[in-house]
Amino acid sequence: MATKHPIYWISLALFVALWISPVSAAINTIAQGGTVFVGEQNLDVSAVMDGDTKIGWWASGAAINGSAPSYSIFVSNPTGFYVQPSDFTSRLGVWYRLTPSNDSNGTAFSVVDPQLSIRIEDTTVNVDVTNKWVPTEDQLRFRIDTNLVPIGQRAGVTSVPITIKVQGPDGAVYSSLLNTAGTATSIVDIPVSTTPYYTASIWNTSQRDAYAPGTYTIWAECNANSMKDNYSPSGKAISEKVTLLNQDNNPLIRGNYPTQATTAATPKPVVTTAQPTTVKTTATAVPTTAAPVTTVTTPVPTTEVPTQVPVSTVPPATPTKSPGFEGTLAGIAVLGTMLVFWKKN
Repeated sequence: MATKHPIYWISLALFVALWISPVSAAINTIAQGGTVFVGEQNLDVSAVMDGDTKIGWWASGAAINGSAPSYSIFVSNPTGFYVQPSDFTSRLGVWYRLTPSNDSNGTAFSVVDPQLSIRIEDTTVNVDVTNKWVPTEDQLRFRIDTNLVPIGQRAGVTSVPITIKVQGPDGAVYSSLLNTAGTATSIVDIPVSTTPYYTASIWNTSQRDAYAPGTYTIWAECNANSMKDNYSPSGKAISEKVTLLNQDNNPLIRGNYPTQATTAATPKPVVTTAQPTTVKTTATAVPTTAAPVTTVTTPVPTTEVPTQVPVSTVPPATPTKSPGFEGTLAGIAVLGTMLVFWKKN
């Protein structure tokens, strides 16, 4: 077989490069009046500018004709334009090309704040299981809601690449998922062309070798034109994170079993009662009360009683007399005197 000339291979390589280049570069090429998103970088807006070097934005309600823009930006590199968050996050909507005198010279593009969210659906029972529990053997799919679809409507582009991130209980992040048949499906740069967008039933958690029981964290992100790298608030180019509990039994049903509640609660009161039993009360009260009783009784008769006896002995005669005894003696003496006097006379 004849060897092909080196020029053949060079020509083939150039053809492939020229054929692929417009397609791969088109996602960053913006047409006049097109939509760009906060955080996109290296955009080609040369067709938009049409020779102008400035763009301007008018606040809501401002008169565009005859008034200066509320904010303006000099476009120094129209083939590498950056929708910088600090300039555009608070100035969404239509931007206009400006003449050297800062007058509007037609629409340039519209700036939109990206939005992205993800949910998980159990297609076996047709239930949304976002932030919930999923039983073994059920099949799962993802729902993506976003306003990034206009990226996929640029010339030469059919979809916007969005990656789903699934992080296992051990922290590992999956790049593909297994379905019931064991077929792997990539979840990197999924071509999203509609909103909401649904994947197929690409995940079955019964593959225990691949998906251990536990809580899985899921989110979506879009890094088209470095959007995620430049603008990462939750819900923008990166969705808010959601969870999925993968285990065999429904935790809500298991938690309602009365036997589990009784069994767990019964030993606790028993242990509590056993610790403060009457051991402390008996030991403290009995010995303490008995000791003072014996000590108090001993000194009372010895110290106090003998001291009072001599005091009451000094005036014993006076208090023992009967009242009126001396008057009686005097009366008898007087009577005797009168009798003697009467006999003499």
